[in-house]
Amino acid sequence: MKQNIGRGEFSQFPNLSQTSCQEDDVSPYVQHLNSLYSDFESRFEDILTMVIPPWIINPYGDIEETNVIIQEELIELSTNEELKVEFKNGYQQF
Repeated sequence: MKQNIGRGEFSQFPNLSQTSCQEDDVSPYVQHLNSLYSDFESRFEDILTMVIPPWIINPYGDIEETNVIIQEELIELSTNEELKVEFKNGYQQF
């Protein structure tokens, strides 16, 4: 937004785009946006420098190898006839 306002492009602000603004009118707002940006950078420095593990960002991204192992175990459990009989008799005994 700061760069667009500095260039006089007000497409993000429809009401402002209908008016005619001089560069002198816009410069205080650009300076204010700069100070807001630096303030946010200093306040949230710990969050910005935080290292986030990839599995948090994309929990389903790289699980194919683990997924195959789990699928094999589920197939084995679902086809085990002894476990099916024990489960039907009561899962508390299982």
